[in-house]
Amino acid sequence: MQQRRMGRTGLKVSEICLGTMTFAGQCDEATSFRIMDVAAERGVTFFDTADVYPIPPDPATAGRTEEVIGRWLSTAPGRREALVLATKCRMKVGPGVNDQGLSRRHILAACEASLRRLRTDHIDLYQAHAPDPETPIDESLRAFDDLVRAGKVRYAGCSNYPAWQLARALGISERAGWARYDCVQPRYNVLYREIEPELLPLCRAEGIGVIAYNPLAGGLLTGKHSPQAPPTAGTRFTLGASGELYRERYWHAAQFEAVATLKEFCRRRGWDLATASVAWVLQQPGITAAIVGASRPDQLDATLAAPELTFDDEARAAFDAVWWTIPRRPLGR
Repeated sequence: MQQRRMGRTGLKVSEICLGTMTFAGQCDEATSFRIMDVAAERGVTFFDTADVYPIPPDPATAGRTEEVIGRWLSTAPGRREALVLATKCRMKVGPGVNDQGLSRRHILAACEASLRRLRTDHIDLYQAHAPDPETPIDESLRAFDDLVRAGKVRYAGCSNYPAWQLARALGISERAGWARYDCVQPRYNVLYREIEPELLPLCRAEGIGVIAYNPLAGGLLTGKHSPQAPPTAGTRFTLGASGELYRERYWHAAQFEAVATLKEFCRRRGWDLATASVAWVLQQPGITAAIVGASRPDQLDATLAAPELTFDDEARAAFDAVWWTIPRRPLGR
């Protein structure tokens, strides 16, 4: 497992990041512990979570994933120091009107709550989970800067930001002399490449780390789903509102046809489709890490093998070709 610099910073992270949204939801605490054990044993030093997890998001369960991670971290000395730990705030995590968003009040309160649940005194990468159109961006950025100056956060980042909003944030931070967003977390996979024209070039030019989520398109790129059958219960495509979102994103004839094409190409190569799909993401210019999750420890076998697989020109052409078979949809969907 190689370590990569996060953008222009001096921070090193493993090229595979463990996503944790299944913990305390799709899998129980004992299984979650085994997943983290396997990831750590195989060289993953970068864990990503959020205060709203597990999925499907619900204020009644928000924070339970962080609690599981915090208990795991506390079971062995030195475990916290060995990891780069990332979490996020923005989504609704309580019944109050201020229990969401990127106001100064909510960012500071959410950070304190995450620190308690994670049983740590600092967060390595603290991210805005999505833009908040109701809060001035300078209010949010100043709150993140205060957390960095207080030592509670090492680096600030954002998730689901389009290029124009990230560029605006960078400009405001530079003029004010505040800590900037040094990392962005976008959706990115061989079936969804909308970040390539603007966001990725911006990140390469400005030295912004990029940690891609959904490298397996919610599991569609495992090749295990069939368009002739409904989604299997308990998978990403069936979990309440999250399931609806994932079906809207990927459960379409064109995506299934693309997966079938890639699966046949990988069969001829003797490759696992999931391994190849994560490897494809890792080999794109400007990508720092790919976030992979699991609901069982054995599911990590394919994804953690991705750094060992190298694409040649034929493989790159085969994977690029399927993108042009997928109808373009409104941005953000």
